[in-house]
Amino acid sequence: MTTPDPITASVIQASLIAAADEMFAVLRKTAMSPIIYEVLDVGTGITDPAGELVSSGAGIPTFVGVLDKAVRRIVEIHGRDAIRPGDCFVTNDPYYGGVTHLNDVVIALPVFSGGDLVAWAASIAHWNDVGGKTPGSMAVDVAEIFQEGLRLPAVKLFEDGAPISSVFDIIAANSRLPDFVQGDLWAQVAASRKAESRIRQLVETYGLEAWRAALAALFEEGERRGRAGLATLPQGTFRIEERQDDGAVWQASITISADRFTVDLSGNPRQRTAPYNTSRDGAVISAQMIFKALTDPTLFANSGSFRALEVITEPGTIFHATGTAPHGYYFETRIRLADMLWQCMARALPERLPAGSFASICGTVIAGNHPDTARRFTMVEPQMGGWGATSERDGLDAMYSANHGETFNCPVEICEARYGLDVAFKRLNDGDAGAGLHSGGKGLQTSYRLRAPAVLSAGYSRAREPVWGLEGGASGGVNGLSVIHPDGRRDRLTFASGVKLEPGDELLIETANGGGWGRTAG
Repeated sequence: MTTPDPITASVIQASLIAAADEMFAVLRKTAMSPIIYEVLDVGTGITDPAGELVSSGAGIPTFVGVLDKAVRRIVEIHGRDAIRPGDCFVTNDPYYGGVTHLNDVVIALPVFSGGDLVAWAASIAHWNDVGGKTPGSMAVDVAEIFQEGLRLPAVKLFEDGAPISSVFDIIAANSRLPDFVQGDLWAQVAASRKAESRIRQLVETYGLEAWRAALAALFEEGERRGRAGLATLPQGTFRIEERQDDGAVWQASITISADRFTVDLSGNPRQRTAPYNTSRDGAVISAQMIFKALTDPTLFANSGSFRALEVITEPGTIFHATGTAPHGYYFETRIRLADMLWQCMARALPERLPAGSFASICGTVIAGNHPDTARRFTMVEPQMGGWGATSERDGLDAMYSANHGETFNCPVEICEARYGLDVAFKRLNDGDAGAGLHSGGKGLQTSYRLRAPAVLSAGYSRAREPVWGLEGGASGGVNGLSVIHPDGRRDRLTFASGVKLEPGDELLIETANGGGWGRTAG
């Protein structure tokens, strides 16, 4: 391959970033579900023909980390030679490139120019309902993935540019919200098509050879940045064990050498017949998060950024589930793993990394019929909490977890209009948990009041084991979810589904403060 002209390569690379961002904008503006257009529970990206991440748009970092893995699996399943112009694929199954759980749907479109496969445009978004035992498709009382909803095993969605109507019909028939899933599906397709047009313009303008050279240079730059950051880290092996809310003990070791950052997750609990497993790819994403934070904490990221990273997992464990293990609440397992790896390195580098954060998605799903219109709805709402203090400042208040990235809370006005709930308050915690030389950021207290019957599903971790402080800083406390009935009875929940709510019930959410950093004077 010829050496790329640096100016041309820079233009192509910048255009790819812009194309991924444009995908994100299209998806945000055309989706039907507030979890997408308000919360931004999505990720967009462009890969090379083999599925190596080239550029990413805004959105959830750990969602962006799914896309290259999903495309590689699609190529593996179908074979590169069998992929044709006009094809488009859909997957949501963690055993077929979906990586996460069945609600998170990947749309991947191969991009051709002059008959050559030059890239993939892919997106992932949370769909409100894909069937399964409970509205919102996030049941806790399941033992196999079959019970969690519709599985889409990297199947074709379009062929020769035309939609495969039977696949669309299957998707619609398996959702309690068929209009919404179809609307969100088409929004993802539109996003990929926008990127497709931009990529074709680039290849046609600069030529295939310049295109390929620019991608190679981009990967080399990612690797250079990653290895330069690796050289600044202390070499050695760092170990951690951490007790979880259910009493299980997780462990990890991180070994840093001159040319390798190895995360070893051997010896962890076996996979469960419950929805608290993650795929190996999910565990890799958690390791990518800490590696990127330590080596090159910038927006620049592609597959080359992670060439110095190695992740060791054991098949059949919670971090490498196999067979038919369910994955509905994979996100709590993955965020707990990311937080444990973060804590491992924060102990070794307390001046560089903050104390613990509330570190839970605190996913809250309320499904029912709108009290005014009788239209069926499903509210999917992650929660915000406190981030840990650093060696230089207090933690940030009311943020989403680092895993959740550039997401936003659903505005009160949208929540009340679309779902028919009353939001009584949303305010910062008034407790002093997370005290220290620098204090942890504040969590939130939120109250939803029911105007009509509904069904609740939720998944909250860090509900028993508190947020960790650093260098003598105090714990930030725990996350909590309670249903308060009109007669004063109070049911405290952590993981639950199918919980019946009645008019007058109040749902009280309390997220933890971040951990404190350093001991207070005296």
